Amino acid sequence: MNYIIKIISISLAVFVAAEILPGVEVEGFKWALIVALTLSILNSFVKPVLIFMTIPATIVTLGLFLFVINACIVLMADWFIEGGFQVENFWYALLFSIILSITTSIIERITGQKKKTNEAKKKLNLS
Repeated sequence: MNYIIKIISISLAVFVAAEILPGVEVEGFKWALIVALTLSILNSFVKPVLIFMTIPATIVTLGLFLFVINACIVLMADWFIEGGFQVENFWYALLFSIILSITTSIIERITGQKKKTNEAKKKLNLS
């Protein structure tokens, strides 16, 4: 259930970020949901590999290279999704990932999703 709520909140954040940025297009909430699912899959499987491969660059830039990795993940999602989602270039992907992170954080704070996740982690550590 938590995963479904998280995907819906990310979909809402994708929709908001696409409305803010002129270089990012999402054709409706259905496509925002598809983008959220695609980003979730890419963040689960591809992002850890990219982070591992770029550890030296991440250390040298004090973690700022992670923004580049996030932008690459967004561009990969654009490449995989045929149709209702388009990102114009790398810079829009970078801004999109930043706005997406901020919007998702705000939505999670409003819905209390972040609090529930932290409480569940605390319960697991106490057991």
